[in-house]
Amino acid sequence: MSVGPWVVVGLGNPGDRYTATRHNVGRMTVELMASADGRPFRANRRTRCDVAEIRLGSQRCVLAKPHSYMNESGGPVSSVMGYFGSEPERLIVLQDEIDLPFAALRVKFGGGDNGHNGLKSIRKSLGTGDWYRIRIGVGRGRGETADHVLSRFARSESAELGDLLQRAADCTQTVVGSGLAAAQNAFNS
Repeated sequence: MSVGPWVVVGLGNPGDRYTATRHNVGRMTVELMASADGRPFRANRRTRCDVAEIRLGSQRCVLAKPHSYMNESGGPVSSVMGYFGSEPERLIVLQDEIDLPFAALRVKFGGGDNGHNGLKSIRKSLGTGDWYRIRIGVGRGRGETADHVLSRFARSESAELGDLLQRAADCTQTVVGSGLAAAQNAFNS
């Protein structure tokens, strides 16, 4: 039985209004990965995602940006997994994480949704939480959580954002090529 390609999903919200917000660091990371490989994203109606196919080392990878808003990510993620014949253990979700300070990374396999509506939706649609998560620290604001994650980065953070996204992309490549333990040793800060 084929296990299908790796599927790397960058969570975020569609539309220009959200492009450079904290909530979209996952989407920004897969966009960086596709650009670095010279692969454009293309709309795939059957998966309800924009997809780009790349190689990470010897591994085939599908980068995906759901067309849905964050809290409805599960349907498109389930669709892209089915379309490409991939199992949940070949799924990596890149997400914003308010419980980590800005620019911190954590990678793990499995676990709960920790109140993250995108993860909750994916868990519900897949019927399991057994997939990789790369948690990208965006810090916790002083006001409402929704206002914070939908805000743009401060000027001081913007200067570090490119490095953060590159480290998240490198972490993804390490998970695919060398496994979870190697990625945790190298990137869990």
